[in-house]
Amino acid sequence: GIEPIDFITSRGLTFAEGNVIKYVCRWRRKGGAQDLQKAKVYLERLIKEAEEEEEQFDLNFPIGGTA
Repeated sequence: GIEPIDFITSRGLTFAEGNVIKYVCRWRRKGGAQDLQKAKVYLERLIKEAEEEEEQFDLNFPIGGTA
């Protein structure tokens, strides 16, 4: 199979995205629930960043309005 690091680098993922992949891929064989908690921390950070980007986009381009 493919190593998580090879997948992460081949896709050009960010640090946070890569850590989600890493911890989800290894939780059963290495860190258990703690690895899932670590993945959750990085995933929550990505969600927050995405929501902030979406909010910024919405402020710049209101529905039915012009930029």
